[in-house]
Amino acid sequence: MQKARMGVLLIATNRFYHLGEDTPKGSYHQRKMREVHEYMEALEDFCDPIGLGRPAYTREDLAEALSLFQREKADCIFAAFLSWTEDFLWVRFLRDVGSVPVLYALRVRESIDFADTADESDFTEFLSAGGLVGTLEGSGSVGRFKPEMFETAVGTLPQLMERAKVFCAAAAMRSRLRQSVFGLLASYNEVMWSTYVDPYTLFQKAGPELRFLSVVTLVQEVEKVPAKQVEQACKTLSERYTVLPDVYQEKFKASVRASIALENTGRSAGVDMVVLNDVDPVLLTEVGLRPGFIPTPAGGDIPVVPEGDIGGGLAVYILRELTGKPVSFIEPFHMDLPNNCFAGGHAGPNDYTDPAGSVMIARDVRFAKTSYKHAGAPFAWYLLPPGRKTLLHISQKDGGFKMVCALVDALPAKHFITSYSHGLFRPVGQDMPSFFHKLINEGVTQHYAVADGEHITELEALAGLMGFSFVRL
Repeated sequence: MQKARMGVLLIATNRFYHLGEDTPKGSYHQRKMREVHEYMEALEDFCDPIGLGRPAYTREDLAEALSLFQREKADCIFAAFLSWTEDFLWVRFLRDVGSVPVLYALRVRESIDFADTADESDFTEFLSAGGLVGTLEGSGSVGRFKPEMFETAVGTLPQLMERAKVFCAAAAMRSRLRQSVFGLLASYNEVMWSTYVDPYTLFQKAGPELRFLSVVTLVQEVEKVPAKQVEQACKTLSERYTVLPDVYQEKFKASVRASIALENTGRSAGVDMVVLNDVDPVLLTEVGLRPGFIPTPAGGDIPVVPEGDIGGGLAVYILRELTGKPVSFIEPFHMDLPNNCFAGGHAGPNDYTDPAGSVMIARDVRFAKTSYKHAGAPFAWYLLPPGRKTLLHISQKDGGFKMVCALVDALPAKHFITSYSHGLFRPVGQDMPSFFHKLINEGVTQHYAVADGEHITELEALAGLMGFSFVRL
């Protein structure tokens, strides 16, 4: 995954440029150059910093920096005063920077390297340590301009870097969303109106362009998949996972073929994510099943979520991009009060590739008795692995979007719900009735993305930049 790109604007003053030239620590400018190098080296740990390589002193320096940020497509900007300085450069930055996330930082020195200002070196150091003065001065103009996507941070250099890492990851995610394309195949799920999302609002407020894919195109792709490719994929899956004895090989091949075709459909359409209405009667009639092995052994570049839920797809896409790990799509089924947990999962396409999870190739029993051509075709029956997880919901709200998230622990379990990828979950620090009471009061839907690890901080930062409402349970 490409590193995030962070513009770096470090502001200093020409008034002190030559001060301290003949002292052991060097001139003001030399001291500021050392600070610039410290910032750039620290930022390189988690992003590609884009900067002048020197302090910004003049209007010309600012113009060069802004041009550089635009040319290199910076996801965000890290801005800091290195001392007191005139604010003519800063106000121009606020006016001209445009719609780019900015982290305005004040570095707190861990120690002060002078006792008094009696000699020139100590006086130069005293002036060099005046970032607080400059930052306070600059805050007055921030209050007047009221820039969007503007956040502040105060701390030592390591503390600033921790904050910048989260901010930068959120800004990079925002950039990717604005460049992404989702495909809806072929419609919303008409029995779940609460999952509907306005395509224009999706583009305007969240970023992804929505393209509408057809069942006809998918059927054509199914017919084009070579038999050898299907056989190789089935062989790979059979070697990796247990195939239950009641699985019919021809239906196994049909499910794999449709899965390969679905990924090909997405690629041909130029989309980054497919939102599949897998219970659409036209799809089931024409294809004869719902594809059960997404991602395919040779694929995995295009995630797929079921039931035509674009908000659910957005949640999966965000967590997948943030973590670089497989993300599951679930809905809570029921509470188990004696064990203080709930069962959750989902039928249809689900990423089953986390090596810590448990997979069997099993019949889709839910559709086994239907009249569809490949009724009972198998799928990757996935049991989510135990461990701390992030649960994320996204849906439309008040002309924009809302995020609701929580931490849950996935518990050790065995496969116990046929036809559904599933698991057992326990909200961290909350009992079942209270947890779901809060969710209901938030006005959510039943769909959630689940990713391994704790990612609440990054999600909150992203929600702030995107203008989403954010609730942590």
